[in-house]
Amino acid sequence: MNFLAHLLLAGPEPANQIGGLLGDFVKGPLPGSLPPDLALGVALHRQIDLQTDGHPLFRQSCARITPARRRVAGIMVDLFYDHFLVCHWGRFSAVPLTTYLADFYLALAQRHDQLPARLQGLWPRMRDQAWLQSYGDAASVGWALDNLARRRSRLQAALLGAGEELPWQYAELEQDFLALFPQLTQFAQDWLAGKSERGAGG
Repeated sequence: MNFLAHLLLAGPEPANQIGGLLGDFVKGPLPGSLPPDLALGVALHRQIDLQTDGHPLFRQSCARITPARRRVAGIMVDLFYDHFLVCHWGRFSAVPLTTYLADFYLALAQRHDQLPARLQGLWPRMRDQAWLQSYGDAASVGWALDNLARRRSRLQAALLGAGEELPWQYAELEQDFLALFPQLTQFAQDWLAGKSERGAGG
């Protein structure tokens, strides 16, 4: 899952949402300096990724990618899924996307000093350039993949131009996403509920 999907799957708590974003910036053991509520969001992010990567529907989407790009299929599908999430936002959230993201960026600003340095420098650009909203435009998805290719030379040959594959099997990829996302939503809710119950039980 990519940024926007992780935010929504994290549920309504701002700390979980911030942790959902942090999951792409904190690797390995969780730093002891990370507040427990943000660490919970990072842990959820990791569980969602494990659940997604092994899910037959996600694997089916990856199999739709052409063989020449198959090794970066997971990266491509993550971004394609954020495209479909923007397009179908109203199915999964009663809060308009612009309002949802404005509230999220406000929460990020309030905890700016607790974020990793890389994210501190990045999130204002995400907000000001409307990165997440832009994924609703297929051309912007292609641009994001090309930009990622330029930053990761090892994957450049496979990622450059990868956005062109979104329209090739658009309906099939969309169907995969619409079947998978409710299952991931339920998984995240159950995981958080289990954590809450264990916490309450002391």
